[in-house]
Amino acid sequence: MIQYKTKEEIELLRISNLLVSKTLTELAKIIKPGITTLYLDEIAEKFIKDNGALPSFKGYGNPAFPFTCCISVNDAVVHGFPTKKELKDGDIISVDVGAYKNGFHGDSAYTFALGTIPEDVKKLLSVTKQSLYKGIEKATHGNRVGDIAFAVQNHTERENGYGVVRELVGHGVGRHLHEDPQVPNYGKRGTGAKLREGMVIAIEPMINLGKKEVYHDKDGWTIRTADGKPAAHYEHSIAIKKNAADILSSFTEIELAEKLNPELCSDY
Repeated sequence: MIQYKTKEEIELLRISNLLVSKTLTELAKIIKPGITTLYLDEIAEKFIKDNGALPSFKGYGNPAFPFTCCISVNDAVVHGFPTKKELKDGDIISVDVGAYKNGFHGDSAYTFALGTIPEDVKKLLSVTKQSLYKGIEKATHGNRVGDIAFAVQNHTERENGYGVVRELVGHGVGRHLHEDPQVPNYGKRGTGAKLREGMVIAIEPMINLGKKEVYHDKDGWTIRTADGKPAAHYEHSIAIKKNAADILSSFTEIELAEKLNPELCSDY
């Protein structure tokens, strides 16, 4: 069942989502070769708690997810475990974060690139981020979930030949981290749940450089590309409005920190 939000609840959701964006910004400032993803996770957890919130992901699911962030490196699509392995030049790192504050969850994700990366990977990051906004353009009152899905799939798969993951989807977000409706990154226009004001959804393209097929790693959580090629993941939480979606999370400060960090590639 879809849970519609009041204007006041949407503002509380904005607070939680902007905290997630600030958390990602803090990581963008410090991420570099030689750092571990476990250290990034520790920084994120401290930042979220210092701002009066709780990590949404820690303890979520069955088996319970044991970390604050999903940090997925290279061929890991999503749900990656932070580890003690040091990052290196050429890695791409997707960081998915949730924060629970004032009774509502925020949820957003961003993919970073360290140092020098191949041109085809740069294009993957660029196209995946573009597809997020193309999906958001269709997220207006009166449209349907399939309109969002088609926009993402058309830009990534049909126009650029990438693999769109089928097993994982976006979702509603609110008092619960995952709510109805499901928001796939593939589908037909004019199908799926009708979008109405008061709905809040997380749109999150998960796009593979190669084939769409994925598999579960032995940890039971990490999803990897079947062909070992890299994947990208970007996510915004948005509120449905009549003329244009209201984006509750933000990439503005993340992108600025990305440009100011000499260890990160931002020219894509």
